[in-house]
Amino acid sequence: MADLKELIEECGNLIAAAKLTVAFAESATAGILAFEFSQSEHSGEILRGGLVCYDAHIKEKILGVPTTLIETYTPESAEVTKEMAIRLKKMMGADVVVSVTGLTTSGGSEGPGKPVGTMFYCVLIGERTIERREVFSGSAREIVYHTIEDIVKTIIKSFKDSHEL
Repeated sequence: MADLKELIEECGNLIAAAKLTVAFAESATAGILAFEFSQSEHSGEILRGGLVCYDAHIKEKILGVPTTLIETYTPESAEVTKEMAIRLKKMMGADVVVSVTGLTTSGGSEGPGKPVGTMFYCVLIGERTIERREVFSGSAREIVYHTIEDIVKTIIKSFKDSHEL
């Protein structure tokens, strides 16, 4: 795994240089993304905050994700993850919004097409929406950190590919 601290610093630098803010809606990562960004050099400029919505009830009651969406697609799904991002953007008004759900251990909505290690994330940057479904292996901790690394690399790539930010 690449040095996560360096990747987060690079990502924070790009967000700060663009004079933007970032916020997180975290289920499977349980606040680790927001914590890691709080340790970056530009945290005071860029970090709006985060919401840990590990339980579906929090997704529904705090973020306002419709119960029918969760019941139809499961709490760990691309559809719910995207809705979390959209609703967090309205709630926190950040320029960069990241939501993440997934299965780090058994006991959730895993099945043949969605094994443990399946992670979903959605990144909203301005008018752009980046959605990903990845399957990682390892312990729950390793799955979480692989996911965080992937999210940060996705944001960095988006900034580097964009000429408007």
